[in-house]
Order: sequence, then structure tokens, then C-alpha cells
Amino acid sequence: MPVIQGTVGPQSAKIVDGAPANGRFGQQSDLIVSELHGPLYEAALRQTLFNGANIAAQATTVALATTYTGLCLSNPVGNTKNLVLLEVAFALSVAPAAIASIGLAIGYNASTSVTHTTPITMTAMNNNFVGVGGIPTGKLDSSATLPTAPLWVKQLYGGFTAAALPASPACPVDLKGRYILVPGAYAIIASLTAVTGLGSFEWAEEPV
Repeated sequence: MPVIQGTVGPQSAKIVDGAPANGRFGQQSDLIVSELHGPLYEAALRQTLFNGANIAAQATTVALATTYTGLCLSNPVGNTKNLVLLEVAFALSVAPAAIASIGLAIGYNASTSVTHTTPITMTAMNNNFVGVGGIPTGKLDSSATLPTAPLWVKQLYGGFTAAALPASPACPVDLKGRYILVPGAYAIIASLTAVTGLGSFEWAEEPV
């Protein structure tokens, strides 16, 4: 098989989005690429990655009550962005009194947004392009009224008690973008029994 040769431009040159670019090929016509940066660098550079967390320890509402406390990420009805979930975590601050299981639950209502009882203020510091990126359109609340009851979709870690705490209570879970919150959708950190701690979400915002 003949070797296909590509060309490489100056390392300092920037390529405009959508412009054709030269490539380098291997001996099997495979495109040679190099992971110069981390996998989320490009999205962070484009200012589409956001993060947010509880600013103080918060007790989670038991089960799937619509009057919710904990940490809720919601996408307002009428928004022009989808929220793509990348990571969720929850760190205990108080040992639970009874057996607890913590997970991710999601819900959706096409006409009614989450009511923000205790909103967490979003600023440019919540952009992963820290301090100078845009403010997210997603909303975070430590207390909210959900328009519909959510559904469990993923366990973050299983049942435990104060006598047998999990080995890694912060449990960051890589969601890999597998859940997309369209306008009207939301995600919460839910628990089988009340637990107190600090949650966090990381997400990307992409056009609807």
C-alpha cells in the first residue's frame, strides 16, 4: 500500500472553525492525531463548560419529593441551550443517622420551569474558562419546587450507615454526556434517607 503523505502547517498558526486543515497520515491511511491537551480542553476554551456546587452543606430531601432541598440543576423552559451532564458528585459533611443511598434523578416538564426557592448565584466564575467566560444559562438551586416528580436514573453510591461510611464519599461520577437536559428538564442529587453534604454538577451548554 502506498504511503499517503500529508502536510503540517506552522505550529503557531490558528485555524478558523470550519476551515480545511492539513493532516498527517500513517502507512495504513490512518489519520495521526495527538492529544496535546486534556479531553475537555477544546470545550473549555470555547467557553461551553460550566460547573456549580452547594456553597454550604445542605440536607437532601428524602426520596423524590417535589419540594426539594439538596442541589438541583435545571434548564429553564424557553432556553436556547441544552445542558449536557458531564459529572456529578456529593460529599458528606455529617455522618448519616440511618442507611442511605445517594443517586441522580431527572425530570421534565415542557411548560413549567423549576421554581427557584433558594437559587445559587451564577457568575463568570462558574465557567470553566475561569473568570472571563460567559455566565451559564443553567440554573442551580439548593432549594426548589419541582414541576413534576423526578425519576431515579443512576446510583452514585449504595446504602451505608454512620458505622460503615463509603470509602470515597465525594464520589465524582463521570457521566460522559449521557444525559441531556433539554429546556424544561432538570437533575437532582437524591437520597433514600436524609443526608447532609455538598453536591456539585459539571455540564456543557450546546445549542438546542
